[in-house]
Amino acid sequence: MLKILALLQGLELDWDRTSIRRLSRIAQAMLAMSGRVTMLGISRWTEAGGSYRSVQRFFNTVIPWANLLWVFFCQQCYRREETYILAGDEVVVTKAGKQTYGLDRFFSSLYDKPVPGLAFFALSLVAVGERHAYPVSVEQVIRTEEEKAATRAAKAAKAAKKGANAGAKNRGGRPKGRTTQPKDHVTLTPELQRIGASLATLLARMAGWVNVQYLVLDGHFGNNNALCMVRQHHLHLISKLRCDSALRQPYTGSHPRGKYGDKLDYQTLPADWLIQQTMTRQRDGTIQTNWYHGTAVHEQLALPLNVVILEKINLRTQARAHVILFSSDVTLTAAVLVDYYRLRFQIEMRHPQYPHSRLQADAEGPESKGCTLPWVFSSQKVAFIEVKQVIQEDKQCWGFPLASVA
Repeated sequence: MLKILALLQGLELDWDRTSIRRLSRIAQAMLAMSGRVTMLGISRWTEAGGSYRSVQRFFNTVIPWANLLWVFFCQQCYRREETYILAGDEVVVTKAGKQTYGLDRFFSSLYDKPVPGLAFFALSLVAVGERHAYPVSVEQVIRTEEEKAATRAAKAAKAAKKGANAGAKNRGGRPKGRTTQPKDHVTLTPELQRIGASLATLLARMAGWVNVQYLVLDGHFGNNNALCMVRQHHLHLISKLRCDSALRQPYTGSHPRGKYGDKLDYQTLPADWLIQQTMTRQRDGTIQTNWYHGTAVHEQLALPLNVVILEKINLRTQARAHVILFSSDVTLTAAVLVDYYRLRFQIEMRHPQYPHSRLQADAEGPESKGCTLPWVFSSQKVAFIEVKQVIQEDKQCWGFPLASVA
């Protein structure tokens, strides 16, 4: 407990001592608990000074969690010589009931279908050398009624168009009246607008402390809208494309308006793109992994892409599989691009713990003071996870080892 208290003393400039004292009681309980967390459960695990009423008073207090997470990172986890990249991910947790604030149907990759629950989008700073993720921004995904209506209208229009064109012959070519539109002038979806706002706030908070150049996102953001959104914030996107993406080589002919070269055939990739080949023995046979690296263009993307194609071949069955990673930074080497995308999985060690730490009681709505932020437990548990990591690694606390402070 003394080690946790020592780490929390640096938050006095942004927080009052009463809240810090309550937090010190709650911290030990939340680090010891497993599964989902409730206020009643916290009160049962705390020592003297952590009654149920004290826990309620703590969570009835408006707390700037985003600022506290950033202050804690700067004081305890920041290393000036370290290289950092940003990584983002969305986490969905199932939740029954009808009154919980933000309750909606979200797509869950674990269930491979939309499920009723809550969704959280988190951004983490990933230390490249340390290979460790530090969450610095956690926000709940709240969909407005207008956004839901627009989604339903888009689905209905798509279904109607598909039915109308079912019996018609596809004539091909550009539809009558359609003109060429710049691909970098896009209308961002509400999801990308939310992420862009969170990203802008975080970058403003990091200004002067951490200089990041890359944002790593999963394959859901491997599209032109996400690419343009990231570039608007002067960052480079690292993500993944579909394995059957229609990539083309850059045009090398003599036509002055030529843009697209030959289309990539994933069964016979260009030999001059091959940079590495490895063999691994597995239960179902020997797997040959080929690394292909080059610059490619796509008709639906505004910028040329730095592409790394990982081709895996089962030499016994000749089955093939492809993973296509890309970056908007064409100067990035293949090894660094793959390494940065691998670091994205460091956030999988942190982000799944956010929703499991949220408030279990149904909220009456955003006006209910005790339940205005259903993700308040998530942000708090994130901070406690970092506290625990700092203590376990015995890092320096204001110039002194934690062991001597305690």
